[in-house]
Amino acid sequence: MAGALLVAAVAGGAVAVAGASIAGIGEGTTTVRELIREQSFPGANGVSARTRSGAGLTLGDIYTRDAPGVVQVTSTTKVQLPRNDFFTNPFGLPGAEVQRALGSGFVIDKAGYIVTNYHVVGEAQSVQVSFSNSDTMKAQIVGKDPYTDIALLKVEASSRALKPLDLGNSDAVQVGDQVAAIGNPFGYDRSITLGIVSALQRSLTAPNGSPIDHVIQTDAALNHGNSGGPLLNTKGQVIGVSSAISTGDTGTEGNVGIGFAIPINTVRDVIAELKQHGRVDHPYLGVVGHPISSNIAKVFNLPADHGLLVERVIPGSGAEKAGLRGGTNQVVVEGESYQLGGDLIVKAGGIDLVSTERLREIVAERKPGDTLKLEYFRGSEPRTADVKLGRQPPTPQE
Repeated sequence: MAGALLVAAVAGGAVAVAGASIAGIGEGTTTVRELIREQSFPGANGVSARTRSGAGLTLGDIYTRDAPGVVQVTSTTKVQLPRNDFFTNPFGLPGAEVQRALGSGFVIDKAGYIVTNYHVVGEAQSVQVSFSNSDTMKAQIVGKDPYTDIALLKVEASSRALKPLDLGNSDAVQVGDQVAAIGNPFGYDRSITLGIVSALQRSLTAPNGSPIDHVIQTDAALNHGNSGGPLLNTKGQVIGVSSAISTGDTGTEGNVGIGFAIPINTVRDVIAELKQHGRVDHPYLGVVGHPISSNIAKVFNLPADHGLLVERVIPGSGAEKAGLRGGTNQVVVEGESYQLGGDLIVKAGGIDLVSTERLREIVAERKPGDTLKLEYFRGSEPRTADVKLGRQPPTPQE
């Protein structure tokens, strides 16, 4: 895919080494910290945020305050080798390869809870975290959510040894805001980088293939090992969890100034569920739809100038049980494919639908078992359906 968006693992989790230490954190390695203590944290107009609002901090202030709460996360996974792999298993006997992944995380409370990315821990058999004082301890995986690429760890440590980071409000973030990222790129522990919020409302593909909405885009340098680390505002508050980078068509996996972070308001909801249940049950509607424009509505002589054409209804889903129908006739207009003959959903929960993202938002505000009222057209006939939402399957079907 042109302009390829490298999903979460590229930003930092999948640094796999067979039976060896991760580069940058083994014995005898040199630690490099990007630390600027005297420079003020500039606002968008070049005036320091501290001068402008009275609430901003210098980069040095932010590093001094928040870096002790940022941890290195090293996960270890054993992968079974195939019997007939001559080069890695020459005798054809059962064997296993040890893979280690390096990422970042941050402490959120004195109870020892630590947030990181799902793709950093994956299906690991063991996870260790390393603190700023070089203490390393085993971490328990409390829960993980592949749909949002978030995992929650817990360590048994003295409350005095833990430095929780303050969580901000990602809904208040604006394009142009100054941000800083702290993490462990390539094993260089607790490096800080500076940037701005380049864009909002981006969409990412989660490790299991589902879309993550409302993602923050930043030009703060993120690289392998930054995954799971905090993206901070000028007050030193966490506004996002660094998760992915895009490398465009450069053919490299290095940073080119386009990074992405899961908004902290999304993370808050996820970790609350992980603390209580160890998992997140996401509501599931069960339709695959294609948004239409007013021009397309005229071309196809549709009964409404907005909505989602139902292209496919997932078997066994609430949408199927409610009687919704998918399309049967594929038509291409100006290079874009549409599946005609199915229902046209115009409202969900009383809200007009203009995009698939809006429908996902409406569904996400509910819980499995809730009922969602859909208003739709079958041909030119207006209809309604009360759909009982199910639970998202392990692999998304829509």
